Amino acid sequence: MNWPGGVTGGGILVFHSSAVDYRGAMSRDYQLRPFRAPVDLRIDYRRELNEAQYAAVTAPPGPALVIAGAGAGKTRTLTYRVAYLLEQGVPADRILLLTFTNKAAKEMMRRVAELLGGEVGALWGGTFHSIGNRILRQHASLLGYQSDFTILDREDAKDLVSASIAEAAIDVKATRFPKADVLADIFSLAVNTRKPMTQVLGEHYDYFSHLAPQVQDIQARFTKRKRAANVMDFDDLLVQWLRLLQEQVELGERYQRRFQFILVDEYQDTNQLQCDLIDLLGARHHQVMVVGDDAQSIYSWRGANFQNIIQFPQRYPEAQVYKIETNYRSTPQILDFANAAIAPNPHQFAKNLAPVRPAGVKPVLVVCGDANEQAAFVAQRILELRDEGIALNGMAVLYRAHFHALELQFELTRRNIPFSITSGLRFFEQAHIKDVAAHLKLAFNPHDELAFKRTVRLLPGVGGKSAENLWQLYRGGMETGPAAAPGAGANAGPAESDATNRVLRFTQALRACDARVSKKTAAAWRQLVETLVQLASKPVFAHPAEMIRVVIEAGYEAYLQETYANYRARREDLEQLTGFARQFGGLEEFLTQLSLLSNVDTEGAAAVPDDEGQIRLSTIHQAKGLEFDVVFLIMLCDGLFPAARSLEQAEKVEEERRLFYVAITRARNELYLTYPCRRVTAGYGGDLMQQPSRFLQGLGEALWETWNLEPYR
Repeated sequence: MNWPGGVTGGGILVFHSSAVDYRGAMSRDYQLRPFRAPVDLRIDYRRELNEAQYAAVTAPPGPALVIAGAGAGKTRTLTYRVAYLLEQGVPADRILLLTFTNKAAKEMMRRVAELLGGEVGALWGGTFHSIGNRILRQHASLLGYQSDFTILDREDAKDLVSASIAEAAIDVKATRFPKADVLADIFSLAVNTRKPMTQVLGEHYDYFSHLAPQVQDIQARFTKRKRAANVMDFDDLLVQWLRLLQEQVELGERYQRRFQFILVDEYQDTNQLQCDLIDLLGARHHQVMVVGDDAQSIYSWRGANFQNIIQFPQRYPEAQVYKIETNYRSTPQILDFANAAIAPNPHQFAKNLAPVRPAGVKPVLVVCGDANEQAAFVAQRILELRDEGIALNGMAVLYRAHFHALELQFELTRRNIPFSITSGLRFFEQAHIKDVAAHLKLAFNPHDELAFKRTVRLLPGVGGKSAENLWQLYRGGMETGPAAAPGAGANAGPAESDATNRVLRFTQALRACDARVSKKTAAAWRQLVETLVQLASKPVFAHPAEMIRVVIEAGYEAYLQETYANYRARREDLEQLTGFARQFGGLEEFLTQLSLLSNVDTEGAAAVPDDEGQIRLSTIHQAKGLEFDVVFLIMLCDGLFPAARSLEQAEKVEEERRLFYVAITRARNELYLTYPCRRVTAGYGGDLMQQPSRFLQGLGEALWETWNLEPYR
C-alpha cells in the first residue's frame, strides 16, 4: 500500500519497457516506489471499530464514498480515518477536513488529538467558509481585494443591498419590489446553486420572475459595491475561493498538490458550489473521501444538491463505496419501520440499518378525530410516560411544518406541560402571526396603542418616530370624535347604535392622520384605513377567521412576499391560524385565548425546575442530528406530510420521504405516529376529511401497533 507523504527508504525494480540507448546497449525503465517499514499503530482499529467502519477507516488511497446510515457512527468513522492517515505518516498539513459547523470540526480534531495523544494543529480542519477565509487572506490581492478585507454579517449585507436598490432608483412600491433581506437570500441561492438568476426566480420566487432584469442589476451593483469597499459576504468566501483556484492556475495546482487527502463530512448537504470546490481541489490526487447519508438529504430548499452524493461514483469511476449500516441508536422495531419507509425511493444507495440493541416495542399508529383530539392524545401520553420515569427532555414532538403544532401548543399550555421549540419561537410569537393579530386587536379595541403602532409600522416609510406622531393624531381623533352618529335611524337599537358610533369614531380618528402621512406612505395608508374600517364593521367584525382573511387579501400577503424569503411557509401559518380561529364563538374569545396562551407560556417557562426539563417541539429539519427516547410524529396527513406543494414533482416527493425517514430515525425506544381524520380549513366549507400520508400507505401493518382512541366516559 503506497501512502503519499510517507518515509521512503528503498526501491523496487519495475520493468516497463525496453529500448536501445545511445551506445547500442539494451536499457529498461527503473521506477522508485515509496517504501516504509511496517507501522507500529498506537490505536487498535480492529478492536475499536466494527467491520464496516474498519474497512472505511483503513481504505487504501483513492476516492471513497462512505454511506453512513443514521445512528451508525459517522463521526467516529471520520475521526478514526484522520487518525489512521496520520499514523500512516501522512503529514497533518496535507490533510483537509471539511465540515458544516465549526463545532463539528473542533470536536473531530479534539478526538483525534486524544486518540494519538498529541496536538494536531497543523491539520487543516474547519467549515468550508473558514477554510475559504484562510486561503483568501493569503491571496486576496490576486482577485483585486486587499488581505484586510472585512466579512459582512447579514445585517451589513442587507444595508449594502438597500444602498444598491437606492442607487438604481427603483420605485420599490410601484413595482412591489422584494426587500433587501429577500434579495440577499435570492442572491445567495443563485451563487450557491450556480444557477442563472432567471432560473432561481422561476423555481423559488415565481412571483418575482417579471423583475428578473432589475434583480440582476441590483446584484451587479451589490457586487461592485462590495469590491469597492473591500468587503466580502459569507457566500463570497466560497465564490472567490473557487474563482481564485480557477483563474490562478499555478496557485490552484499548488493547493491541489498540498491537499493529498480531502475528507468531507455531511456530503449529502453540499451545494453545487461546494461540490465544485471539492472536485477541483481533489483533481490531482483523487484522494477524496466523502461521508454522508443520501437518505438524509433534506435541504434542497436552501441549495443542497442531492445529485452530488448520488453521482459521486460517476464523477469518480475508480471510487470505492463503503456502507456502514450498523445502527447503535434505535430498537429493531423502529429500524424495521425506517428501512421499510425509505425503500420505495428509486434514487438511493440501498442500505439496511441493522440493530445491535435488544428488541423493544413496535411503533404505534394513532388515528385521531381531529387536531384537537390529536393534541389531547399526545399531551396525555407525555404525562403517562413521565410518570413511567421518562424525562420530559427525553421526548420530542416532530412535525413537517411549524403550524402543524398549533393545537398541540395550546393543549400543552392548558395542561401546564413545559415545552421548548427548537426555533425559539412559539406559533403565536412569530412576527407574521403578531402582525395579523394586531389588526384584529385594533379593530376590537381602537384604543390599543401597541396594536396601532405595530400595524402602521408595516407601512413603507413609517418608523418608530412616525408611528408615535400618527398615534398622537389618531388618539386625539378618538377622544374628540362624535358621541353619536348623525342621522342614525330612529329604529336602531342601543347595541346597533353604539356599534355604528364606534365605527364612525374609529374612521374619523384614522382620517385625522391623513395630512401627516408622507407621499411615500399615502397609498398604503389609504389601503390600511379601508382594511381597518372593514374589520370594525359588519358583517366582518366579530368573525375572527373572516377578519384574518380580509387582512391577508388586503395587502398583507404582498407584504409577506416582499419581506420574507420563506413567504410560502408563513402563508401556510396564516391559513392554519384562520382555520384555528373558526373554533371560537367570537373575536373577544379568540383574542383572549391568544393573550392567555402567551402569558401562560412566559410564566410556565420561568417556573420549570432545571432538573425536570421540557419536552422538545421541532420541525424535522431542525431536529436532524438529534435523538430522543420517545418521538411523536404528528399530522401525518397527505398534503401536510408530504407537503402539498411537493406533490407535483417526483424528486420533491422523494425528498419528503427522506424527511420522513429522518424523523423516524430520531427515536431510540418509542415512536408514535398520529394523524387527524378531519381538519378545520380556512374557508367556510366545513371540516376537510384527511387521508393518511402516502408514506404510511403500502407499508405492512405488521410494522406497527394500532391504538384506537376511546372517548372518556
